[in-house]
Amino acid sequence: MKLVALAVFLATAYAPVQALWPQPQNIETGSSTLRLAPSFQITVAGHGVPGDLLAAAGRTKQYLFGDRLERLVVGRGAVDAPKLPKAKALQRLTLSLEKGASFSSITSEAQKLPEDRDEAYHLVIPADGSGATITANSTLGLYRGLTTFSQLWYEHDNTVYTVSAPVTIQDAPAYPYRGLMLDTARNYFPVADIKRTLDAMSWVKINEFHWHIVDSQSFPLEIPGFTDLAAKGAYSSSQVYSLSDVRDIVSYAGARGIDVMVEIDTPGHTAIISQAHPDYVACAQATPWASYANEPPAGQLRFADSKVTSYIAELFTAVTAMFPSKLFSTGGDELNTNCYSIDQPTQDSLKASGRTLEQALDVFTQETHKALEVKGKTPVVWEEMVLDHNVTLSKDTRVLVWISSANVKAVAEKGFKLIHAASDYFYLDCGGGGWVGDFPTGNSWCDPFKTWQHSYSFDPVANLTAEESKLVQGGQHLLWTEQSGPQNLDSIVWPRAASSAELFWSGPGGNISAALPRLHDVSYRFRQRGVNAISLQPEWCALRPGACDIDA
Repeated sequence: MKLVALAVFLATAYAPVQALWPQPQNIETGSSTLRLAPSFQITVAGHGVPGDLLAAAGRTKQYLFGDRLERLVVGRGAVDAPKLPKAKALQRLTLSLEKGASFSSITSEAQKLPEDRDEAYHLVIPADGSGATITANSTLGLYRGLTTFSQLWYEHDNTVYTVSAPVTIQDAPAYPYRGLMLDTARNYFPVADIKRTLDAMSWVKINEFHWHIVDSQSFPLEIPGFTDLAAKGAYSSSQVYSLSDVRDIVSYAGARGIDVMVEIDTPGHTAIISQAHPDYVACAQATPWASYANEPPAGQLRFADSKVTSYIAELFTAVTAMFPSKLFSTGGDELNTNCYSIDQPTQDSLKASGRTLEQALDVFTQETHKALEVKGKTPVVWEEMVLDHNVTLSKDTRVLVWISSANVKAVAEKGFKLIHAASDYFYLDCGGGGWVGDFPTGNSWCDPFKTWQHSYSFDPVANLTAEESKLVQGGQHLLWTEQSGPQNLDSIVWPRAASSAELFWSGPGGNISAALPRLHDVSYRFRQRGVNAISLQPEWCALRPGACDIDA
């Protein structure tokens, strides 16, 4: 019996690990070794090929020959060495659109509404060295196929090869929205760090960068016509995102199949605006801050004042010109009503208009959202705008459910398209301990630490009816940065954020034990490409799939 168990373990330990992430919907592989020829080329068939697709093909070739990743097996690539000299060599990968389809740029296709994006592709790699192909109905689909192709190959002794030929993949995402949110207001992140993160996102087919760019602590975004906000609200003149920076980031993301959804959170989380417009903000810098805000500094917009509403509508209009995405987040979370009850200007505005605070909030929301909608933008809000406040929202508004996954059902019952962002599954900052000063026993409010296994186990349609399930657009991991900066960006995000990338591409119900060896591969490949993803286990375990499972 022990010999049988040992044989099973050895077969598992030394079997080739199919390391694709996210796992394709349909995949067939063989066990033949196939090399990439030194003269290997990626070509695109057809006319009017967009430049960003050609650039993506060039990057893919660089990864293929530059990753230099050895297989994660005992003995690493040396175990494959005897097979390499006689292996067939693949000379060419050809990309082509299906009959009747026409080329657009990756960027333009990525910037459509999530439900309008077509990311499906078909990949074939014969075992005999004859040409490999990727076909799709869209340029974006071809790009996703390139990403998959790049994950199939390893290197040993200057030979790039796979041990899984032939390969046939038919693939498409289960959900159209697969995101990552980064907060650049609590702490500033240079453009280079954001670009590196966008690269990593693209490698696991994350397609939405939710940029929480400003908040109460700082306003680093330079907006044409509103430059006083960054001039007075950024941490320093070197910690700003200029119009040129934004264009650079949006372009870089788009070329990698990623849309950039900006968030200008209102009317809460706006204390920093008081630096430029003190008369627009209630309770600015009020103490004790905990009475007037969820975190310091206190301060939120006097939205009952029509001048403030007009100002924010004009601000939104200016920002829409900077971001081509169809999505625009206006926030709407954590509004502290106690602040307004003691703010005399707000009370005077309410009395003059004859409105309640909730009625004034409704007017503010309608006017600011109208400014977006006339520019072709779809508003995105945090869940409180649907569940806690009586405001009028267009039915096309998207809702980020963040406080708890238990609130998904209530949002769906109201008929809104929703995006999973639940703190109990997808908050990357949880478990880091308390960050407020003079509180040695403090913990993070969303303890404990959210492991990749925990987020991977999430069910996007739990407790939803069949009709309510259709409202789920997808989901995202989120990094709030009270305790994060460029120094730990890679390690706190990767590879954990890849777990939701697979969850919302491949669909729920994945086997964690089977996923772990593939996620090891993600971490190792990321590090080869310059992204410092953390190790998930000792390397002894990574080289022996299943050997470190709790019941092994």
